[in-house]
Amino acid sequence: MNPISLPVLFEWARRNRWIWSLVGVLLLWALLSLLTSQFSLNSLSGVAVSSSFLALVALGQTVVVTTGRGNIDLSIASVMTLSAYVALIVIGGQDSRLPLGLAAILALGLVVGAVNAVLVLAVRIPAIIATLATGYVLATATLLANRAIPGFAIAPALRVVAAGRVGGFPIMAILAIVAVGVAAIVLNRTAYGRTLSAVGQNVRAARLAGVRTIRVEAGAFLASSVLAAFTGLLLGAYVGGAFLEMGQPFLLQSLGAVVLGGTLIFGGSATAFGTLFGSVLLILIVTTMQIAGLPPGTQDMVQGIVIIAVLALAGGVAVRRRGARASSPSR
Repeated sequence: MNPISLPVLFEWARRNRWIWSLVGVLLLWALLSLLTSQFSLNSLSGVAVSSSFLALVALGQTVVVTTGRGNIDLSIASVMTLSAYVALIVIGGQDSRLPLGLAAILALGLVVGAVNAVLVLAVRIPAIIATLATGYVLATATLLANRAIPGFAIAPALRVVAAGRVGGFPIMAILAIVAVGVAAIVLNRTAYGRTLSAVGQNVRAARLAGVRTIRVEAGAFLASSVLAAFTGLLLGAYVGGAFLEMGQPFLLQSLGAVVLGGTLIFGGSATAFGTLFGSVLLILIVTTMQIAGLPPGTQDMVQGIVIIAVLALAGGVAVRRRGARASSPSR
């Protein structure tokens, strides 16, 4: 490769940070294929299903993280679990009650998102604390729903969407890819996406430029809760019911998928495709640990270490960039 094309390649990779998570997916898949004969296209199909649920909820987390100032939605795990219970109670395993169930799930997501937005934007509580407190309240509601649950009947239409296949390809994976495509268009090609990035980069400058920052940030919390609610609905249909702490694994993993995918944890720049590849990469890491026979506690620890390492690397890059801008002569 000539010396001219190399800088161009690095510049392209810097602007398209999702490429690193994609490279990680390909390398880890190749490694697993070499280490075990059991890892094939069939097993990759299972990884695709698990990644799809993670990608859907991580897209909402991506939008919240993009608003900057360390904003993270810690209520998504509780939203997912409560959503699965609400679906079982309202739908009752009948396709005829599916519209009512979908309306209830949408209402749940909107209410939780609105509460989070009010706590963060109006009451000025840091997002981590506000959404964590909301999650605790929802956990109590889940306990009450657990007592009122009539059974574990799943509507046939929901089961088809959550566990069905088209031409051998999981419907959930198709749904996740479509959602990622829509998110990529919204983030990169719409006015909302541009204002979201502007708010994440500098909220004061965005406000002075006429951006309605409160509306933009509120929309992020609403999107996160709604996506988490519908993901919980589909996850409940996939596993055939609901159980306490069902959404808990997605709390750490959703953030992991976001940072592994290349979205800046400090806000201002997001990549929907990176979130998708980050989700697949994280599920592959978990699959590798399961094949190695590591206990669940060790798996959580390894995931945490990976996420911390990525955050530390991103923080170091950000500090170097600020230093470079500060030391550069003014023009």
